[in-house]
Amino acid sequence: MAERVRPGPTRTTPRPGDVVGATLEIPLPTRRATIRLARRLASVLEPGDVVFLEGPLGAGKTFFARAMCRALGVPSRVPIQSPTFALVNEHEGRSQIVHADLYRLSDAAELDELGLRDALAESIGLVEWGARFGDALGRDGVVVTIGLMAGRRDARVTGRGPRGARLVERLAAS
Repeated sequence: MAERVRPGPTRTTPRPGDVVGATLEIPLPTRRATIRLARRLASVLEPGDVVFLEGPLGAGKTFFARAMCRALGVPSRVPIQSPTFALVNEHEGRSQIVHADLYRLSDAAELDELGLRDALAESIGLVEWGARFGDALGRDGVVVTIGLMAGRRDARVTGRGPRGARLVERLAAS
């Protein structure tokens, strides 16, 4: 299956948090295909951008986050692990990277304790299980949903808010 672009919903004045613009559907038949997508997305990100990683357990969210961190310049000698228990890991690449896993959070109030809002303002954010907290984080971004259907892995990349829509457009053009 080739990469497909589906037109998104149209709204004359999108609000922060709205899903806007096109959705990219990208097959990920191999680990290399996943790494290529992570590299492409990393090339369009800037500090303040957030990538929300969604999908079932074992879909490859942490593998994707690790590939993104490498593409963003985190040296291979630095271990990149799921922050499932730490909740937030920070890495230094071409800019500061905040990798969070919000699976265990039950309430948006817990985000204040983590200081995640402030950390994401000046870093590139990779937030596993975070789309449900997007409004509470006050962040537009890109939602990458990794799915497994009939033994086939694919990614759906959608913009969240105006900034997210522009990132998806840049990714589609890359």
